[in-house]
Amino acid sequence: MAEVDMPRRLTAEALGTALLLATVVGSGIMGETLAGGQVAMALLGNTIATGAILVVLILMLGPISGAHFNPAVTLAFLIRREIAGRDALFYVLVQIAAAIAGVWLAHAMFGLDIVQASTKARTGGAQWLAEAVACFGLVATILGVLKAQPQAVAYSVGLYITAGYWFTASTSFANPAVTVARALTDTFSGIRPVDAPGFIAAQIVGAVLATLLMGWLIRRGD
Repeated sequence: MAEVDMPRRLTAEALGTALLLATVVGSGIMGETLAGGQVAMALLGNTIATGAILVVLILMLGPISGAHFNPAVTLAFLIRREIAGRDALFYVLVQIAAAIAGVWLAHAMFGLDIVQASTKARTGGAQWLAEAVACFGLVATILGVLKAQPQAVAYSVGLYITAGYWFTASTSFANPAVTVARALTDTFSGIRPVDAPGFIAAQIVGAVLATLLMGWLIRRGD
């Protein structure tokens, strides 16, 4: 199959990332509205929707752009020299812009103020460790399953994030673009802007460690 041109790859990344964030934020709003104050039920609704949309988006857009939708994933492929530096930069810029657009779309669908800033505190060593673990596991899942069963990546990522919502203290953002965008919603899935840099730093550490470990554990020639 011929290589897809950059405009189409970037459009796929934009579409996928925007729909991902619209789902994360929109399902959080819907879950909180319908759960009657039961936070666990709201989180469950948020979890199911996020895991499901990831499977759909990766299956739909993976053949076009690789379905990164995540600067940490793009960083992993950059470290592995599977994406050029210039292309990686464009991917990251598009991912962040599209993630913000997805949040605004969710606000519009629910009749909320489009431009917001979160007031939900998510900070501290435990939260940062959780984000490092979340992003480590996500990148390890992608790289490991790509080697073993490439056709199963979409399902593996969706299942990993579904689990991550519940086994990590941070509810597994695992994505710098998601983190930036979620700082711009004062709804169930938000994070205070002041807390976002700590999450992003932890995510980058987790992604780099996973890339290095999986590069050693699963050698390309094996």
